[in-house]
Amino acid sequence: MNFSKRSIKNLEGVHPDLVTVMHQAIKETPIDFTIVEGVRTVKRQKQLYAQGRTMPGMIVTYVDGVKKKSNHQLKADGYSYAVDIYPYINGKVEVCATRELELIAWHINKVAGELGIPIEWGGNWTFKDYPHFELKK
Repeated sequence: MNFSKRSIKNLEGVHPDLVTVMHQAIKETPIDFTIVEGVRTVKRQKQLYAQGRTMPGMIVTYVDGVKKKSNHQLKADGYSYAVDIYPYINGKVEVCATRELELIAWHINKVAGELGIPIEWGGNWTFKDYPHFELKK
């Protein structure tokens, strides 16, 4: 498998090590997936932080984007260190597919280990963020 143009576009600005992991992982993934978000602006991070607080929806982040920056936001080296993915099942993106994300995460972690690139999956956190993967640097 290969990434769609949209996924490739969403990898722009992401640290090359994480891009390498994702490109290698998609080749033999047990379930197709798409990169839905890489680099985030301060404005986008603030929008996500407002969700479940001053905007409708459930809380999806505890990082406000100003006092505490997301790993999706550009670092001093000019790269984002995080991506969010969703499975692509039966011709569409599935946002409520925890089991599929677990299978994909297992595969991505295996690939990262083989490449010697340290990553972290948000599904292993206390506050679960199943679509989230980040470079540990």
